[in-house]
Amino acid sequence: MADARISIAGSDPLVDDRMRGFPAGARPLPLSQIGKQGWRPFDGRMSLPLISLDRAAFAGNVRAMMSYARAEGIEIAPHAKTPMSAAIAAELVAAGAWGTTVADIRQASVMLKTGLPRLILANEIGGRMAASRLASLLAGHPDAEVHVFVDSVELVTALAAAWRERDDLPPLGLLVELGLARAGARSVPAAATVLDAVLATETSRFRLAGIGSYEGAAATDDPEETRTRIDRLMVMTGDLLALARARATDRKLLVTAGGSIYFDLAVKALKPLVVSDGSARLVLRSGAIFFHDHGVYERGLEALDVRGGFRRAGKRASTAFRPALRLWAEVLSCPEPGLAICGMGLRDVAMDQGLPRPLKTYRDGQFQSLLDRAAVTRLNDQHAFVAIPADTDMRIGDVVEFGISHPCTCLDRHAILYGLDQDGTVTAAYATCFG
Repeated sequence: MADARISIAGSDPLVDDRMRGFPAGARPLPLSQIGKQGWRPFDGRMSLPLISLDRAAFAGNVRAMMSYARAEGIEIAPHAKTPMSAAIAAELVAAGAWGTTVADIRQASVMLKTGLPRLILANEIGGRMAASRLASLLAGHPDAEVHVFVDSVELVTALAAAWRERDDLPPLGLLVELGLARAGARSVPAAATVLDAVLATETSRFRLAGIGSYEGAAATDDPEETRTRIDRLMVMTGDLLALARARATDRKLLVTAGGSIYFDLAVKALKPLVVSDGSARLVLRSGAIFFHDHGVYERGLEALDVRGGFRRAGKRASTAFRPALRLWAEVLSCPEPGLAICGMGLRDVAMDQGLPRPLKTYRDGQFQSLLDRAAVTRLNDQHAFVAIPADTDMRIGDVVEFGISHPCTCLDRHAILYGLDQDGTVTAAYATCFG
């Protein structure tokens, strides 16, 4: 994979030891120079905690997912909200992504200013004032190709008014959204009302672009109920495609669905309908799968394998993808037998989909041991409480490598993601832009 050293808006900001990972007392460096210093998160020089990206694992995940999309004859617009890194979004587009997905107007601004013009804004944006803000943003990007979710006549009306009021805006594509458990029209008749509102207000710069849904929000703790709900949503999405095609015979239509756990179900249900249509395109929005993890996505890919939803070159999903993100922290205290307290807490790592997993320890810059039997039992603001077996040799100052669960709510705590090569040396630094 190409060595991406693009930072936001094409700048190369100066970084110093106010940022996680940057060695204390070291002279400031441009972001692009961080990958040339030979730093390693486990040798005691870098300030901990920090988050890192295994670049080889990430590149392998990109190859696996892009190969899947090509083999299925579909497109993918990876969701940028996971890393909110302009450089990583650009890498994915360079690797073959059709475009980029964002969740709000600010995220759209980040990507447009990076030179990524084709976006799916896969969320409702609000009302009249939000429509005005989106128009103000796109006025500065005449070549943008933006498609936005709508699930109400009110939002359609607000967007139509904003586009009528100005003549300096690029075309806006509208995607009528169906949904369960989150935004989106709750029935095909409700979505048809929104569809008709779009068609009634169409101009050359304001048009129906297609339909969208998100199956991941329909998931429950019961696998059978989850499958039933997702199947229902996919049937509704197919029915809405038929309605949209009957009302708009003159254009290509986007059909977009597919997160990082149930994308195979979206492809299984919608691909035949898109092929039958002959003038539609199926676009997945999977984002977190490129990073994978040691928690929610690990479990998700195991379930995907049970369904047989991903097989490429003899590989199942659980072997085709590897966790690429790690958290690194030092042992601060061993106050009692069986307990190590590490300098990493809720300010550094997510726990909404499971606690981080201790993987390895390092001492004096060298690998020390695997931590197969250790476990994080709780987190507070700055500390991770790690239960360790009595025979585990863990000392104050050791560096612990952790796997994470749910990249989307972990990366937003970090301004820099450090890219590591196969021996653990920092070879790139990715600026994130979570606002």
